[in-house]
Amino acid sequence: MLFEQERKHKMVEYLQQNQRASVQELGEMFQVSESTVRRDLKELEDGRLLKRTHGGAISLQSVDFEPNMVDKEDSYREEKERIARRAAEMVNQGDTILLDSGTTTLPLARELRSRSGIRVITNSVIVLGELKDCRNIELSIIGGLLRPDTQAFVGPMAERTLDMIRVDKAFMATNGLHLKEGITTPNLTEAAIKRKMIDISKQVILLTDHSKIGGIAYAKFADLSDIDYCITDGGTSVSMIGQFRKQGLDMIIA
Repeated sequence: MLFEQERKHKMVEYLQQNQRASVQELGEMFQVSESTVRRDLKELEDGRLLKRTHGGAISLQSVDFEPNMVDKEDSYREEKERIARRAAEMVNQGDTILLDSGTTTLPLARELRSRSGIRVITNSVIVLGELKDCRNIELSIIGGLLRPDTQAFVGPMAERTLDMIRVDKAFMATNGLHLKEGITTPNLTEAAIKRKMIDISKQVILLTDHSKIGGIAYAKFADLSDIDYCITDGGTSVSMIGQFRKQGLDMIIA
């Protein structure tokens, strides 16, 4: 029998592939009671990974589905804050760091507000808003094409800017972290800028809450081997964490 978090990941994957499933069908598939299935579906719906229906659920998240920043920020807020606190411990005085756009990197920006002697580079409008009044931090914004859904600058102009710099650490966000499919995001232009961020960084730290683990989005931007550390919360099963570690990914539980 699968652990709870593994079962939920499998449910989401099954719905992505089949679009819909009944409670009875899922119960038989995972060998759990219908009440357990209903509880799982409610938690997954709360995480905006599916939509419950009378007697089952339908897929809300195809591989190119992308919730907006407001919806994402409300999901797993406490977990993201714990992840951010742990990530902030990895930032040293004198570091030049890159903050990717995302609701897991935004809490990290908040954690860094009181720091001094660091340089922050970002393509995120919301990170810019968080740090713009911090005189103790040297802040740079990467220009380019603004994507309203993610409030991120992307495209050739942004990529050319990144070509001119090198950073000590990149803190990256993702929509999916999968053992076989790697690290993914719903949009190709977002994937391209994320790939460029990885290429210019000495060290890459992935920040992801447990709901993204096991997920697969449309555009791949990294293999597990491209990531030095992954910081996540305790919502992922020990078994799943162990599988990632066997693949060589250093998993840190916040």
